[in-house]
Amino acid sequence: MRHSNCRPALGIIIAGLIVAFSFSPQFRLVYNLPSHLHIIEGEKKIIQVSFPLTVTVIQDNKKTVIINDEASKYVLSRQILFKPVHLGNATVNFRLLGLIPIRTVQVSVLPAIKVLPGGHSIGVILHSQGVLIVGFSPVESSNSTMNPAKDAGIQVGDVILSINGIPVQNDSQVAHIIDTSGRQKKNLDILIKRGKERKNVSVNPVLCSETKRYRIGLFVRDSAAGVGTLTFVDPETKIFGALGHVITDSDTNQPIECDQGKIVMATVSGIQSGKRGQPGEKVGVFIEEDKCVGMIKKNTSFGIYGSIQEELTHSLYTEPIPVASMSQIQIGKAEMLTVIDGQHIEKFALEIQKINLQNIPDGKGMVIKVVDKSLLDKTGGIVQGMSGSPIIQNGKIIGAVTHVFVHDPTKGYGCFIDWMLMESGLLPKTNAKLIPRRLFTFSGY
Repeated sequence: MRHSNCRPALGIIIAGLIVAFSFSPQFRLVYNLPSHLHIIEGEKKIIQVSFPLTVTVIQDNKKTVIINDEASKYVLSRQILFKPVHLGNATVNFRLLGLIPIRTVQVSVLPAIKVLPGGHSIGVILHSQGVLIVGFSPVESSNSTMNPAKDAGIQVGDVILSINGIPVQNDSQVAHIIDTSGRQKKNLDILIKRGKERKNVSVNPVLCSETKRYRIGLFVRDSAAGVGTLTFVDPETKIFGALGHVITDSDTNQPIECDQGKIVMATVSGIQSGKRGQPGEKVGVFIEEDKCVGMIKKNTSFGIYGSIQEELTHSLYTEPIPVASMSQIQIGKAEMLTVIDGQHIEKFALEIQKINLQNIPDGKGMVIKVVDKSLLDKTGGIVQGMSGSPIIQNGKIIGAVTHVFVHDPTKGYGCFIDWMLMESGLLPKTNAKLIPRRLFTFSGY
């Protein structure tokens, strides 16, 4: 009888413990762990776990990860050390009192890698797939003002892939095909790409009374150019990564699908300092624009990637250094490599103020703050053109600068090197806006 009377009281006590634990910092720490954690060979991950939490590692045959030592299956009231043993995946279960599931984390052990740090100022020239529609230009005919392309349903941000079955690559080619078809009294069969959708649109060219050429009323652009920063180069494969964010068209704000592109060396001739509400900017000049330093193969959410064609020199790092996964980053001191004068790469002090461990790739993994007085005096903090500047902590590359806070130019975001290496292909994947030069030209067709 006594036992049965004790059971409700015991249940209440256990329920109270669960509720109390759910409001504790310990619970929030574990519950906020990403569902997928990356650890690079040679790294260790430490998590503070205390009563009443237990931790179990479900191993595969390789014993991918061990906790503290091989004999430890359940760990209570102490620091947990995750140590990778082999490449592969393991599952870690966190349970309350060994019974109630709190969090399950997939741990992927990735191969160790060393890369050459960047920091170089680079000029980026990117040619899109097809030509991008950036605006409309009404056509003045003999009788009225018309816009055949707009009337046919074409929109700003669409990409023209072909006209009358002919793949198009530049604005002058588009103008020639339109004018030739108009003089032959033929309609245009235009294949456009809108997001992931492709569709054919029929447009009737109109003779422009001003230019004496047939037009359909579009502004188009086939390339973008600007200045950014190189993040890393793999010394073995010559694969490079730069910018840390996608290159978008300055008018449509749409990502540019890369057909071909190149990087060239650039020099910083001046700095427009950043102010609250007004981001600053590097004033960059391309050096030997015809001399290709690297070929761009893709433009992604985490920057541009391709292969280096020319050997690059570095005044601060002559040998590759290790990379560190997001699980190794710590709040506190770090440094950034970038150019603010000429081609001279310098090291500047940063402070990592916040780390957002991520389940899925995102460019805002870290909140960083410039604390280097010399950089603050010269630039006011993070300026446009610093995108891609490598961030180094404890002698390892941990990520790259991606964005500046408009309301506070001393602060900005950084992306994790994990995502950049996965985009480059140097690490296996687990389950920008580029600052344009002021030399873009627009032509009406």
